[in-house]
Amino acid sequence: MPRLQSAGRLAFVARLALAAVGVLVLVWAAEPAAAQGKLEAQYEATLSGIPVGRGAWNIDIQDDVFSAAASGGTTGILKSFAGGSGTGASQGRVVNGALVATAYQASTTTSKKTEEIHITLDKGNVKDFGIIPEPPVDADRIVVTDAHRRGVFDPMTASLVRVSGTGDPVSPEACHGSAPVFDGRMRYELKLDFKRMETVKAEKGYRGPVVVCALYFVPVAGYIPDRPVIKYLAAQRNIEIAFAPVAGTRILVPFWLKVPTPLGPAMLEATSFITTAQPPRVAKTQ
Repeated sequence: MPRLQSAGRLAFVARLALAAVGVLVLVWAAEPAAAQGKLEAQYEATLSGIPVGRGAWNIDIQDDVFSAAASGGTTGILKSFAGGSGTGASQGRVVNGALVATAYQASTTTSKKTEEIHITLDKGNVKDFGIIPEPPVDADRIVVTDAHRRGVFDPMTASLVRVSGTGDPVSPEACHGSAPVFDGRMRYELKLDFKRMETVKAEKGYRGPVVVCALYFVPVAGYIPDRPVIKYLAAQRNIEIAFAPVAGTRILVPFWLKVPTPLGPAMLEATSFITTAQPPRVAKTQ
């Protein structure tokens, strides 16, 4: 019986870690971007120091368009209990310096099924979305209304934080505000509070300051209130996220994320963080 209880608890923590990495790493871009830059990053997820997943994240901000894409999968012991892989991508325009997403796609695959999500947006309002295969209706799930799908960010665009002003963007100002996010199924709020400044050193690429924020997850609609993972994450007050800059811009992206679990800390951290500024494109002349 103890072995069954341990397995059940580990499965719960696996779902918790996956939810933390898949949901809470998504923060927001609330203000215009400045200049142009690229990021190519690799991440490793651990649970109590044991590797459980790997992923990649690429961001490309140009003068008139932007794109962001991520992929990853579970490894090791986590793969045995909740194995899976996934991809996500967002594309859009840069209008007066602001990142305006027009499309978002995501795909997840587990041993039980493959699911695909798409969202079409117009100035922050969801115009169309769908999940394939269409999920069954659950009477316990809080309904997402049309109002919940207005003035929102898709998850991938929501991975970018812009710091206004002309000073160093890696500053406490990055940890202000909150953001509404719609991921195709669920509507939630993400809130930040400043905690401290630190210095990090990736195995490859970036070494320098990061700003560490407390991160709070507030479910709004599209979720089942009695789900243990949702209740656990919503109650947490010790989740931390550290942001590092994309060169050539005032955009910050997560460098690491720490989430407490019953089996120890779950952590997502960049092992490679290579970012370069891109010069503005020069208009062609005769």
